[in-house]
Amino acid sequence: MKKREVHASVKDERLIEKRREQMIKGAVTLFKEKGFHRTTTREIARAAGFSIGTLYEYIRQKEDVLYLVCDTIYDQVHIRLEQDIDTKQGTIESLKLAIHHYFKVVDDMQDEVLVMYQEAKSLSKDALPYVLKKENEMAAMFKKIIDSCVTKGELKLSEQEAELISHNIIVQGQMWAFRRWALQKLYTIDQYIELQTKVILQGVVEK
Repeated sequence: MKKREVHASVKDERLIEKRREQMIKGAVTLFKEKGFHRTTTREIARAAGFSIGTLYEYIRQKEDVLYLVCDTIYDQVHIRLEQDIDTKQGTIESLKLAIHHYFKVVDDMQDEVLVMYQEAKSLSKDALPYVLKKENEMAAMFKKIIDSCVTKGELKLSEQEAELISHNIIVQGQMWAFRRWALQKLYTIDQYIELQTKVILQGVVEK
């Protein structure tokens, strides 16, 4: 599934990247406060620091902004995880470390994750499958780590169990953002990571 191209009339790639970063930052704040449908392109342009005319030099429609928000979030998370996670080490400690890094990324990008979770449903039929595929790719990174643990005898899991745990990790990490109104009154991020890691691995790691 190919990345959907968001057309721009400007040809300078560095300028496109800069303007879209400004656009995404402004849009995340607005989408969090008002939601995608109640936010206007004029408001996005104002929050980004330029005119509505300039905005339309970098996108064609408002939904392009939401697509760029979701796509950028997954790209940033994926890049940071690839830098920090060793998918081939195959130890319980490497799995714990991977969970720690992922949860920390979510903590750093709470607003973006919240917007993605709440508003991705507003993407068009051609854009949503691509975005969902990127979430599956994140789960697949954890599946590789878990598979390495199974191969090296650190874990004894079926294929279905390993698949489910990888998705559980993704959801539990995202929960820190979309349930933060409750969770962050009870735990620090480090406490949350410690407890969730214990819960995720409970019953999986043999005593």
